[in-house]
Amino acid sequence: MEHTPSQLNGWMKDALGILLLFTFVILFFSMDLFKDGGLFTLPSSWLNVNTIFLGIVIEAVPFILLGVFISALIQVYVSEDTIQRYVPKKAYAALLPAAMLGAIFPICECAIIPVVRRLIKKGMPLHVGVVFLVAAPILNPVVAASTYFAFRNDLTVFYTRFGLAFVLSIIIGAILYTIFKNSDQLKVQKDELLGNGMAAAATPSPKPQSSGIKRTVYHAADEFFLMGKFLIAGAFIAAMFQTFLDRSLLLAIGSSDWASTGVMMAFAFVLSLCSEADAFVAASFGSMFTTGSIAAFLVYGPMLDLKNTIMLFAFFKTKFVLIFMSVVTVTVFTSIMILQLFIL
Repeated sequence: MEHTPSQLNGWMKDALGILLLFTFVILFFSMDLFKDGGLFTLPSSWLNVNTIFLGIVIEAVPFILLGVFISALIQVYVSEDTIQRYVPKKAYAALLPAAMLGAIFPICECAIIPVVRRLIKKGMPLHVGVVFLVAAPILNPVVAASTYFAFRNDLTVFYTRFGLAFVLSIIIGAILYTIFKNSDQLKVQKDELLGNGMAAAATPSPKPQSSGIKRTVYHAADEFFLMGKFLIAGAFIAAMFQTFLDRSLLLAIGSSDWASTGVMMAFAFVLSLCSEADAFVAASFGSMFTTGSIAAFLVYGPMLDLKNTIMLFAFFKTKFVLIFMSVVTVTVFTSIMILQLFIL
């Protein structure tokens, strides 16, 4: 069967992602061969890139799997009518329930994008999806527990993180609704247009009479291949930034409230930590940065980091992503400045 250039291009991207991951795994298990005195010598900085890259991927993959299976369950078992029935008809009235819903599901920022994408495709309004996108990675019970244990000696950061995340998720959703209303901001994937691709070629589409479990597995496999290559690209870029970025420069300009907040938000974006583990890293900065800047790190990172930005650009229209990034950045920074001025 003859393949179109678009199909071949898609397969090449998938193959490149798998090759990159395979190369880093081989490097990790053969680390001794590449250190000083080994068979080959690689600069320590590149070995560090390898270690950080694998750390991000290994940390993220379980949550990506969780996300794609939830997405597949939504595809198979949740109808468009059900979503339309339970989402409030008034746009602004839907914001509060969406933020509250984010407190129920144990989904981090690695897993939330496929879930929100699927819900929007099923008919959830864009602004409700945005609220869920920024609220769920912070407000969920697993993140609450990890943050509590990391800051149990002083719960100021704990209360600031969750109070701010709840309020800002509603504000961000309202701003995005004002700008985009309910317009379609999802990109149509080439695999969806063609009905195939690497994953689809490997797994034939399930027949309509297939069981729900079979269809869930098929959809999850397709989604995992689709998301996985962008996760790998994002993890690689994040590892490069973590290794080669001069952190001492950022630390040097972090002496004031506004500068330290900006520095910690930049750290959160570059480090691309999972929201279920970032509190322990944030606690280690406690002696160097203000309470407000630590809170900024913990609120901004799960809403927007380098890893999920790559995925956002892959699945949402560029204009939407740029405006979303701007709104999240400005609202988080401004709110932290206000809190530091009057409360913290």
